[in-house]
Amino acid sequence: MTVNHRLGPLFTDLYELTMAAGYFDRRLFDPATFSLFIRNYPSQRNYFVAAGLQDCLQELASLRFVEEDIAFLNQTGLFRAEFLSYLKQLQFSGDVYALPEGTIFFANEPILEITAPLIEAQIIETFLLNTIGFQALIASKSARCVHSASGRQLIDFSLRRTQGHDAGMKVARSTYIAGFTGTSNVLAGKEYGIPISGTMAHSYVQAFGSDFDAFTAYADTFPNNAVFLIDTFDTLKGASEAVKVALQMKKDGHSLLGVRLDSGDMNRLSRQVRHMLDEAGLKEVKIIASGGFDEVKIDEAVKGEAKIDAFGVGTSLGVSADAPFADIVYKMVRYGQRNVRKLSPGKETLGGDKQVFRLCSANGFYRQDMIGLRDETFNAALPLLESVMESGRTVRPHPSLEDIRLAFKTNFAGLSDIYKDLAASTFYPVEISPRLRKLQQTLVA
Repeated sequence: MTVNHRLGPLFTDLYELTMAAGYFDRRLFDPATFSLFIRNYPSQRNYFVAAGLQDCLQELASLRFVEEDIAFLNQTGLFRAEFLSYLKQLQFSGDVYALPEGTIFFANEPILEITAPLIEAQIIETFLLNTIGFQALIASKSARCVHSASGRQLIDFSLRRTQGHDAGMKVARSTYIAGFTGTSNVLAGKEYGIPISGTMAHSYVQAFGSDFDAFTAYADTFPNNAVFLIDTFDTLKGASEAVKVALQMKKDGHSLLGVRLDSGDMNRLSRQVRHMLDEAGLKEVKIIASGGFDEVKIDEAVKGEAKIDAFGVGTSLGVSADAPFADIVYKMVRYGQRNVRKLSPGKETLGGDKQVFRLCSANGFYRQDMIGLRDETFNAALPLLESVMESGRTVRPHPSLEDIRLAFKTNFAGLSDIYKDLAASTFYPVEISPRLRKLQQTLVA
């Protein structure tokens, strides 16, 4: 399933519209190409995961200034009537080349390039940066968690701490793309078809006054889907009560799915609880851990041989706490018949329509990427940017979320473990093709 809540062209920074008005007055209507990319890696990052493209394409396909939009712009007193009349007729008519969602990419590589009449290409900048930047950031952090978990299940628990309801939806989708097995977000389950998962809060146990009474009540309500939160009062006593209820469930023909730890020394407690469950013949009962986990703490738990089968990952994931933004930019690289580039120190760009090529070694691992011109080809190199929109129309149906998730899994398997290191000690090689480099030298001259 897909979600498309129209934002409209007013979801933009004012200067996009004032520039558009200036272009209009000077009749600058030629096609322009803009390239969207991330300039630098956040701290301790080696790679990114492409996400958010479907939202972008849906918004571009429906881009219109409705009467209410025009009325608002008119009352600002900033824009001439002739320009507002032009906006009434505007719709996106451009072409889009983009990395498919789930693709692994690296700093300075185009995530997408858009070619459209200048005004159309300009006013969509803010939306594209907001949409791609956030979802790629969350998908990238999720991938780090998936790698750290070494095959253990991960569940998105971040909804109550994400910064707004839209962010909560995008986090659930982005985490699922990157390999999470489910989310606590019920609306995301409905809209995106993501498996939903949840247990109980401490307030549930407190309402009953004892672990045993709370667990018994919950098992009666959910005999085939019960997970008990065991640390409300005393974790080991809670585990003991969970064992009693689980054994009674077994006599009644049901099975306890799991117990959840939410505080304390997870390594020690998980081993103790695992021993108690196994001693009682409850080897099938899983141990789920939550409470402040991110990729680093997951890695510590796994390396510490914690007996944890699944992790609920919340706040640190949903806000990408250690790297809450990406240095993502959208820069003009061609206007009309002229290739253009920016020469600001530390913020240089690469002029011209581009393509990203990936070379792999004989064993299937990524060896090197090459940023080249759109019309270049390299033997045995895979071009990554795909034509996804032509003349304002998508060229093929959007892939399903499951297909995107599978694409990520395939992509991630091709990235060597040295680049997945949480400490970011080794950076993947990205080169510029000789033709593209020569073009840049020509533009500078």
